[in-house]
Amino acid sequence: MGRKYFGTDGVRGLANAGAMTPEMAFRIGLAVTRLARERAIPGHAPRVVLGKDTRLSGYLFETALASGVCAMGGRVLLSGPLPTPAIAHLTTSMRADVGVVISASHNPYQDNGIKLFGPDGFKLPDEVEERIETLIDGSELDTDRPTGTDIGRAERLDDAPGRYVAFVKATFPRARTLDGVRIVVDAAHGAAYRTAPLVFAELGAQVHAIGIEPNGRNINDGCGALHPETCSRAVVAQGAAIGIALDGDADRVIVIDEKGQVVDGDTVMAICATHMIRTGRLARNTLVATVMSNLGLERAVERVGGTLKRCPVGDRYVVEALREDGLSFGGEQSGHLIFLDHATTGDGLVAALQVLAVLLEAGKPLSELAGAVMQRVPQVLVNERFADRRPLGSMPLTQRAIDGVQRRLGSEGRVLVRWSGTEPKLRVMVEGPSEPLIRTMAGEILEAARKDMR
Repeated sequence: MGRKYFGTDGVRGLANAGAMTPEMAFRIGLAVTRLARERAIPGHAPRVVLGKDTRLSGYLFETALASGVCAMGGRVLLSGPLPTPAIAHLTTSMRADVGVVISASHNPYQDNGIKLFGPDGFKLPDEVEERIETLIDGSELDTDRPTGTDIGRAERLDDAPGRYVAFVKATFPRARTLDGVRIVVDAAHGAAYRTAPLVFAELGAQVHAIGIEPNGRNINDGCGALHPETCSRAVVAQGAAIGIALDGDADRVIVIDEKGQVVDGDTVMAICATHMIRTGRLARNTLVATVMSNLGLERAVERVGGTLKRCPVGDRYVVEALREDGLSFGGEQSGHLIFLDHATTGDGLVAALQVLAVLLEAGKPLSELAGAVMQRVPQVLVNERFADRRPLGSMPLTQRAIDGVQRRLGSEGRVLVRWSGTEPKLRVMVEGPSEPLIRTMAGEILEAARKDMR
């Protein structure tokens, strides 16, 4: 909340405006290379892996970022369009100092963003992003720049897609193939438009690929994880066993069963976590999910002897919780799924392969597994925008309403009220035994908030 440019997932906004300008990208390139130089052994030129999705503005920011890195004496490895998790993997496998992704994920093409990974493949911690902001706004980057032969250079990493495809395939059980499995893959005209179909085809699947014709303006447009209905229709039309709908940078996935029904992140986590508990492969029998995940997921995990640990909204917080307690699997309702034994960040393709592995082992269709694993508790989420935002602790009527609703629900439900991390929008989530009841309760909380905010 206190950072000026970085949100929960890097810098993001309307391309060529505000904080998302080529001037800002240039200074970010300078800053990350400067920090890498401070940590490097003498004489080492920092190496930066730089990838992007398929947005028109990607060219603009790729050039600006690469210029910043070179101006500070770094070496840029340009991967071209690749999923965000691919850059995380390449950063570690190539022993690079920094990974940079130009993407606004699920946002429309007019937006863009910049995400940063450390040499360990994990997103940079808050304190490092704060240091980058200090450098961006200060004058330190404008002095002591290298000259002559110490200026950096950029080169194309032509085999980057193949490296990533090989990595993803290696997360699938070696004893199994996808021979004969019919799969629909929707790459959202985004970063995985080349790699996603290859992964499944090379494991033997019969792949029907859609969303693989990016033109710079159609990313996430009526397709992918934001619009799973497109994938659903294709699954039914093709008679496929499963549909895989990715978002623009392929770090999250929405799964479609053979009947064309959406299987969201909570149900996927329930399927995978319960299977991992039964087979002794879930570290400490504990799943990490955010405060937004359905109470039904918590109950499903507890039924097989597991525990659900909750964390704040945001895949970076899921990863932090996993690392803090030595855990192995967690995710978000939205489809960010982190299998820490395989990847350092959410990876839609890795997650899809783990689901397929469970399906093959169970020998059952996805609809049957999804229907049996958890009973979803009715949940409503309502939002309201205000002129500004205030700490919830200074909103007594709202607090009283929240406490009253929670007392009435008891163990049969949950209440979560929070401000959006990016705008003055209050989000009210209520879970309970019936939708009419919890919708009324959510309305009571919002009405109290309106009175507090007058």
